[in-house]
Amino acid sequence: MAGRSFSTDARVFVAGHRGLVGSGIVRNLKSRGFDNLVLRTRQELDLLDQRAVRDFFAREKIDFVFLAAATVGGIEANRTQQARFLYENLVIETNLIQSAVDHGVEKLLFLGSSCIYPRLAAQPIREDSLLTGPLEPTNEGYAIAKIAGLKLCEMLNRQNGRRFISAMPTNLYGPGDNFHPLHSHVIPGMMRRFHEAKVKGSPFVKVWGTGAPRREFLHVDDLSEALVLLMERYDQPETINVGSGIEVTIAELAFLMAKVVGYGGDVLFDSTKADGTPRKLLDISRVRTLGWAPRMELKDGLESTYAWALSQAVFQ
Repeated sequence: MAGRSFSTDARVFVAGHRGLVGSGIVRNLKSRGFDNLVLRTRQELDLLDQRAVRDFFAREKIDFVFLAAATVGGIEANRTQQARFLYENLVIETNLIQSAVDHGVEKLLFLGSSCIYPRLAAQPIREDSLLTGPLEPTNEGYAIAKIAGLKLCEMLNRQNGRRFISAMPTNLYGPGDNFHPLHSHVIPGMMRRFHEAKVKGSPFVKVWGTGAPRREFLHVDDLSEALVLLMERYDQPETINVGSGIEVTIAELAFLMAKVVGYGGDVLFDSTKADGTPRKLLDISRVRTLGWAPRMELKDGLESTYAWALSQAVFQ
């Protein structure tokens, strides 16, 4: 199925380039000398508008696509906005994938998420665990949409010989993340709460849940290295996991976050809030065989992310 090589003169569309993953991909590609990137803000191209997306692909003659655009949020947003997360992600991915097919895109990489694996999947989670058990109920809408997208890529690959692939990242963090107080994921949301508690001199910080769930975290720059490698070397229809291979409890993360931010008060756990999936660690043996390995230690990654957040005044 090999076609045009992924080279610095190719026209590369990074969908969602202002988000956490998309901005990481753009940084990586620019560092490699890619100077023909095609980037559009939400105002310039509404990915929910099928006609606009089709016209964009017809006009721009895209060679490669990183599909990192999605409607995302933290556990509470996922739980309370299931219909929106299901609908908008289905529309975004189908608009982009079908337009890529119709307009001769050489290769497309679709981003799944480890949260779409079964809630009680055997650990560490292998790629073939997908669809072998019930989903996490608080995340079902988003998960169903993401599963549909990666299955569409898989079937186009198997049946039509299209070089459409998918990657399954673990929990991500880093510069470009969403630090919204209600709609962020665990690391930026926790970082904001500890930062604000430090500034206000609060005697304690409440962390959602019991602190017992175990999570794996990967810095977005490590992910970007893996995604560029997959675009260069991986053409198989099966999705491929990308993670750090290291897990921590939410409680361990909270105490580390307090140290990174410089907060000296107490850390309390609010067991009235949902924990979500009890444990989630990816089996990353397949991506390691391609020559990739994560490099960023969690403490170093948190420190650099906090420094970036302060520099961008995201807590104001």
